[in-house]
Amino acid sequence: MASTNCLNEFSFQYANNLSFHKPEFSPSNSSFPSHMLKTNRAPTLCSLKLNQDRGTSTEHNRRELLTASRTSEVLHLIDRTEETSFITGKFGRYGGIFVPETLISSLNKLAAEFYLILRDPQFQEELATVLRDYVGRETPLYFAQRLTDYYKNCRGGGPDIYLKREDLNHGGAHKINNAVAQAMLAKRMARKSVIAATGAGQHGVATAAACAKYGLECTIFMGDVDMERQSANVLLMKHLGAQVKSVQGTLKDATSEAIRNWVEDLECSYYLSGTAVGPHPCPSMVREFQSVIGRETRKQAMEKWSGKPDVLVACVGGGSNALGLFHEFVRDDEVRLIGVEAGGYGIESGKHSATLAKGEVGVYHGAMSYLLQDDEGQIIGPHSIGAGLEYPGVSPELSFLKDIGRAEFYTVTDAEALDAYGLLCRLEGIFPALEAAHALAYLERLCPTLPDGSKVVVCCSGRGEKDAATVFNQLPQKHT
Repeated sequence: MASTNCLNEFSFQYANNLSFHKPEFSPSNSSFPSHMLKTNRAPTLCSLKLNQDRGTSTEHNRRELLTASRTSEVLHLIDRTEETSFITGKFGRYGGIFVPETLISSLNKLAAEFYLILRDPQFQEELATVLRDYVGRETPLYFAQRLTDYYKNCRGGGPDIYLKREDLNHGGAHKINNAVAQAMLAKRMARKSVIAATGAGQHGVATAAACAKYGLECTIFMGDVDMERQSANVLLMKHLGAQVKSVQGTLKDATSEAIRNWVEDLECSYYLSGTAVGPHPCPSMVREFQSVIGRETRKQAMEKWSGKPDVLVACVGGGSNALGLFHEFVRDDEVRLIGVEAGGYGIESGKHSATLAKGEVGVYHGAMSYLLQDDEGQIIGPHSIGAGLEYPGVSPELSFLKDIGRAEFYTVTDAEALDAYGLLCRLEGIFPALEAAHALAYLERLCPTLPDGSKVVVCCSGRGEKDAATVFNQLPQKHT
């Protein structure tokens, strides 16, 4: 099985089905911001012909023109990527298919079937029914009054904070949105068994539930470290009929083992990706099936305040809940998109999962993205108190959105996430998953910078009963 051993190496075959221009990124010494891109077309900025010597433009107007130029260029890149990504799996230079030859045919079949179901009214109608009656959608957009009051400034002003309550889905997290859709797809492709990897256990529970519903055999790979700290979810997976296999390590190791297992039986098994990483079409599939989060958010925002959110905030591990919330608004340039990564013990400690903040571009698990790696290209083990964020890679699409400046990314430490968990419990009576608590923790820095009455939506991506013991053990002084 030499081909399976290639999964952990960097010498992958790249399958590209369409030739198109790949943007190059401006060098750091450019006079333009580093996130501006160079393309073959003349930059919009040049056509503005600003001439301060003639006194035809004030500094204020110049800034407005620069902002308009940048926005136009970013939207152009987003549109072009949207048109090509479904075919090539490429988001700028990220994504693609870097896998052994033995997997190309299976991935092509999966991509073809994925394109068909996107335009199949019967499939879409069934999925809508399942999301409503089984998953429990739509989830509330909840106004967190006491949390809002907590972050008010000395004048009594500040943003209004809303929580998109993905924790209220069946299974306790956003993961079920994608799991039921892919289980339906596996059934349609006549696959008999489903293979998945999980970190926090939320994707494992969601996959096990979906497989039980559709009569599919289910095998979940999980790191032994995660099985110990997420034991409640391990029990739920077993109750749902899944076989849970322990792998030495964490999510990255479980993912590698799940892919190896899938390769051994490509004709009868289905690899159900839980986050927006891996070879094409996996990132696009997960993003598409999770985008219901953002579509509902837009609709609910219009109903509640007749407008759009000003800021969207989501935690980022692989990127499934962040893209689920962001994708609907990616072309609404007035809506800020903020992803929050796991800063662990602090960025300088080296013990973190801040891939977008500290990573370098490389290939892992079949796709190009930012990675936590050393100077020789070897993966650095990530760390986070939130098991679902403990992954050394990230979504190719989020990598692209970072580089073009459309989304912002920041980090939150373990300690800050623990504090945010306790704060939401005490103020709103809601248990957030430790993963979601990272997004909530960033409010401490974000809220003082926002105008009064701004609308902030935070994705509460999962329920936190699974983390109650971890929080209790980490903060013993607060329970005495």
